[in-house]
Amino acid sequence: MTVARAVGRVLAACGADTVFCVVGSGNFHVTNALVEQGVRFVAARHEGGAATMADAYVRVSGRPAVVSVHQGPGLTNAVTGLAEAAKSRTPLVVLAGEATDPRSNFHIDQDALAAAVGAVPMRVASPRAAAATALEAFRLAWSERRTVLLNLPLDVQAAPAPPTEEVEEEARRLFPGVADRSGAVPSGAELRELVRLLLAARRPVFVAGRGARHARRELEELAGLTGALTATSAVAKGLFRGSPWDLDVSGGFATPLAAELIAGADLIVGWGCALNMWTTRHGSLVGPGATVVQVDLDRAAAGAHVPVRLAVTGDVATVARAAAEEVAALARRPAQEAAGGEPAGEARPGVRGYRSPELARRIAAEGRWRDVPYEDESGEGGIDPRTFTIGLDDLLPAERIISIDSGNFMGYPSMLMDVPDEGGFCFTQAFQSVGLGLATAIGAALARPDRLPVAALGDGGALMGAAELETVVRLGLPMVVVVYDDEAYGAEVHHFGPHGHPLDTVTFPPADLAAVARGHGFAAVTVTRPSDLDGVARWLEGPRDRPLLVHGKVTGRRGAWWLEEAFKGH
Repeated sequence: MTVARAVGRVLAACGADTVFCVVGSGNFHVTNALVEQGVRFVAARHEGGAATMADAYVRVSGRPAVVSVHQGPGLTNAVTGLAEAAKSRTPLVVLAGEATDPRSNFHIDQDALAAAVGAVPMRVASPRAAAATALEAFRLAWSERRTVLLNLPLDVQAAPAPPTEEVEEEARRLFPGVADRSGAVPSGAELRELVRLLLAARRPVFVAGRGARHARRELEELAGLTGALTATSAVAKGLFRGSPWDLDVSGGFATPLAAELIAGADLIVGWGCALNMWTTRHGSLVGPGATVVQVDLDRAAAGAHVPVRLAVTGDVATVARAAAEEVAALARRPAQEAAGGEPAGEARPGVRGYRSPELARRIAAEGRWRDVPYEDESGEGGIDPRTFTIGLDDLLPAERIISIDSGNFMGYPSMLMDVPDEGGFCFTQAFQSVGLGLATAIGAALARPDRLPVAALGDGGALMGAAELETVVRLGLPMVVVVYDDEAYGAEVHHFGPHGHPLDTVTFPPADLAAVARGHGFAAVTVTRPSDLDGVARWLEGPRDRPLLVHGKVTGRRGAWWLEEAFKGH
């Protein structure tokens, strides 16, 4: 029993079911130890891809994964993916070999590197401590929602280790089937104040984030009792799909109607949602007289971006369920007895807060971006990205999971392609890095093999992540990779171009991305007009035995609508 094998055995006992990896000499043995214990092995072509695949897999599946990388450059290659995971509070254990001799070419300060991007550095310091340290790394990652770097010094890895059976048994006891992390209960005072504010509100809006993705039923019950409208941050898109009171996404991607109704709210409750500048449009969606409440497992999240009247610390589903029980009980009592003798206000039977038949009709007619008219700008060898996206939305099967890269294009697939539920959208944008989209789609596809995976990329992100095209083919994923190609870093073009700056540094000659994809084993179609989408239809009707790349040559005469808001933050 070596230290490397001991670490692998304990992490497998904790419930890690997939390891995403680029294998080098420094992580060869620990990776094989995981595989020996039945952990699924997924080889990426770049460590950054491995980290992002793991991040997306955990987000979508709700199950734990491990990243395994070589010492030094293996870790530095993974850093952008680790930064995204750490900023998103994705529970992830990253195993990295470590060269502790300063004379080694591979030597760097791996602790400092991890800490710099928000990950938690740990180290297996001795053979005797190996199993317990691996267990603590997993506990910290899973229970506290942290991305943890577990350094494995090369000399320690190879040393003999004590038997691990007792620690493995402890791991299985602590994480039986990887137990649900929910259930944290709020204080009685916080809950009572939340209920009082809900009962007093005339125009309440719930904005649910990633921390609420498991709580649709509880939130919809409470929203129904209090007359609240429901919206989400971008990462939770689809959570309330099918509800007549669903405003879809709040923030820069919000429809005009959603922006109007959220800005008109007198109470906004963020459920597992940071209420950051993107979700609130730099605060403009929080009306001047609105009361703001945040419900989150992390007390420090409250008020980080907008001032809050009340912070409720607890699991979203647990808090919503308790609040609904209290509101329902108060509605059954005389108004003067409710809330400790105070009037029950808008919670009285028959009063529905923000909801009305007229508003339901407006949401049905105006509640999606597809309902908003636009002037089609297709022509001169390019297709309007809105027309392109709507055409794809009409063709692709409803049971889909869409993963989005970063760039000028990203609002089009985010808002004009529908998803069936919160499990149909994966949005790795906490770090706003270009180039993560394809790896995100791979991780999401492995988490939900029952759905058609769709990767939406710009041309810049597609070329940055092109190494993983081979991974898509090798894994046999029936993926549709959609590229919005404006032959530029479009965000920079539309940021600096209107001010007369030269754009030679951010524009590029045409590239045949369809040919690049075919070289990796994809089928491919190039789209410059709506009729070219017939090639997508033929692929969908066929055996889908190869992934498909859809190379959209999109018009780029103007920036996306959401950029006007995004540029306020630069």
